[in-house]
Amino acid sequence: MADGATVTRKFDIDAIRAEFPILSRDVNGKPLVYLDSAASAQKPQAVIDCFTNQMSHAYANVHRGLHTLANETTSAMEDAREDTRRFLNASDVHEIVFTKGATEGINLVANGIAAQIEPGDEIILSVMEHHANIIPWHFLRERHGAVLKWIPVLEDGQLDMDAYEAAFSDKTRFVAMTHMSNVLGTATDAKRIIDIAHARGVQVLLDGCQGAVHLTVDVQDLDVDFYVFAPHKLYGPSGVGVLYGKREALEALRPYQGGGEMIETVTMDGATYGEIPHKFEAGTPPILEIIALGAAIRWYEQFDRADVQRHEKALYERAFDAVRQINNLTVHGTAPEKGSVLTFSVDGAHPHDIAQILDKYGVAIRAGHHCAQPLMTHLGVSATARASFGIYNTAEEVDTFVEALSKTLRMLG
Repeated sequence: MADGATVTRKFDIDAIRAEFPILSRDVNGKPLVYLDSAASAQKPQAVIDCFTNQMSHAYANVHRGLHTLANETTSAMEDAREDTRRFLNASDVHEIVFTKGATEGINLVANGIAAQIEPGDEIILSVMEHHANIIPWHFLRERHGAVLKWIPVLEDGQLDMDAYEAAFSDKTRFVAMTHMSNVLGTATDAKRIIDIAHARGVQVLLDGCQGAVHLTVDVQDLDVDFYVFAPHKLYGPSGVGVLYGKREALEALRPYQGGGEMIETVTMDGATYGEIPHKFEAGTPPILEIIALGAAIRWYEQFDRADVQRHEKALYERAFDAVRQINNLTVHGTAPEKGSVLTFSVDGAHPHDIAQILDKYGVAIRAGHHCAQPLMTHLGVSATARASFGIYNTAEEVDTFVEALSKTLRMLG
């Protein structure tokens, strides 16, 4: 558990599901089976109530006001920063930057290091990165002459660590790597990735959009320089992201955006910028979303993370054992250490058709390239189908999914 977090609840799947109002609805006359949490998770009543209560009783702009509502709202937002610090086990709340999303967090770091990038400097990525952890580095390739070096994955979806270690040269300047793949479910050996890079004086950013949900994250133990995650995948709101950075790493970055809040002084001749994290939080932040993020973290921290991980692993294994019996179906990503993401393709059946027909049975999955086109190319497919499991899913829902998938494939011939 993260420093300061306290387990207060026994893992009771029925009680958990009762806290998610949307799970009681029907879709196309069938009970909703929501298996798309890797894209965005549903929200518990605690998060929904947080929005309502904050808007109803204590909303104002933050930090600059002197009246009661401004002070109450500022306090609630900064409490959420402390919740986030605790969740990641950062050493200091000033190392927590709130952004408009995890994507913005990665762009913030890429923009911040751009001044240090010269033509020929190398940035190491893996082929299983989400586009959010690819395009900002392509900007540095296009605009500053950076060279992107791609690390392949092994047949089971594990990162090729030998290739990773061999990729470093005296021109390597940065590593940007997923903590857990949104397609393969692969949990990378993050600590080893970081140790190898640090031994060569290279900083590392981890994309934790899946890792923060399904793995236990301790940024101090990892010794990672930057870590981003998306609260909307952690049963929290969209429209907000988290960037953790070591104090010295953040202080070395130039500001990403200019405007109110991020300054210290402004004159007609120049400006000086605020201290971290505020120099990266220009303008009015997503106030309600940040406060609701705190509510999501506090809700999630009620449970023992090991209990949650066991539950999700059992769901994945139940689904995997069933679908691998289906003829012509290939599961992509079978690494020993992986999260609860089941990505598959079926010969002769387009993933979009599979997803659309499953929806008729009330089963929601994702289909497409999952914002991971380099990985699709590596796998030799244009798209895949993906069922992803969260804290609220059940064994019965897995069985419903498998039965509906079998019917769907029979219908598709």
